[in-house]
Amino acid sequence: MVPGRVIIPTATMKGVILAAGKGTRLYPVTKAVPKPLLPIANRLTLEYAFDRLKECGIHDVCLVVGENEPQMRDALGDGGAHGISLSYVRQVEPKGLAHAVGFAKDFVAGDDFVLYLGDAIYSEGFEAHVARFREAGCANLNLVKPVEDPRRFGVANVDGERIVKLVEKPQEPESNLAMAGMYVFGPQIWDVLPGLQPSGRGEYEITDAIQTLVSNGETVLAGVYTGDWFDTGTLDSFLDTTRYLIDGGTLVGSGTEVVAELGENVVVGDGARVDRAVRIEDSVILPGARVSVSGTVRHCLLGGDVTVEGDLVGAIRYGDLE
Repeated sequence: MVPGRVIIPTATMKGVILAAGKGTRLYPVTKAVPKPLLPIANRLTLEYAFDRLKECGIHDVCLVVGENEPQMRDALGDGGAHGISLSYVRQVEPKGLAHAVGFAKDFVAGDDFVLYLGDAIYSEGFEAHVARFREAGCANLNLVKPVEDPRRFGVANVDGERIVKLVEKPQEPESNLAMAGMYVFGPQIWDVLPGLQPSGRGEYEITDAIQTLVSNGETVLAGVYTGDWFDTGTLDSFLDTTRYLIDGGTLVGSGTEVVAELGENVVVGDGARVDRAVRIEDSVILPGARVSVSGTVRHCLLGGDVTVEGDLVGAIRYGDLE
């Protein structure tokens, strides 16, 4: 128990999912389909987030959206089809994760909440980490994972399970614990957000907000995650995640028409049609796509109407969009 904080037994905890990003590294596909709605293994990316939150007993969820708001509302509605109650708030311009969280303050209304990055997928749940947050009565618990190259991440320096310092993408890391995209916060976070200053890249960083909690003497814990953690934001990572979810095999949706040999790690979405292709491997064909390729399709993400003479390798295509 942390001195000064009275823990009242309650099941109330909310979920906040950050889903305002444009997904520019997956253009032009994400010009047509918002990144959080992209199907991975023929399920919407956000469905995996909903599942993980429900495992923690969280059914009241807020999506922080951006200019994708109309498409998100049309696709997800009130969340009832996914077993949750879904609210929306809009981040008017992208200024970092801490900036985005601020728009959810009224929704959270003083409750504890899980903050989840909408493009992250986890192989295992994190109920035990949410339970540890409740038990400890701390201000914040962050999922962390040992990585080979911490220089690409926000890195947590720890004393036992307590985080004593956060460093964003350090050149000489003092720890191999990367911040892994899931955070549990108490109401103390609302006290530090107004005083944050933009970082060197002009954004309000969630790591700076957490560091301020540490500097203020709050108890901030690290929860070491032992499962696999995927970021789906690039073609390589999107296809790697797909490979994991379908175990490297093939997954063909309903109402499809495929005239091609299917190799490993291939997903064809509902209602898609593929003709003329000799072979498809390590690729995702989105629902409703019309793909006509005279050669081999390899390491691609394709949607809309795509016509190519010859092979198509390492491509992200959506019809005539550039």
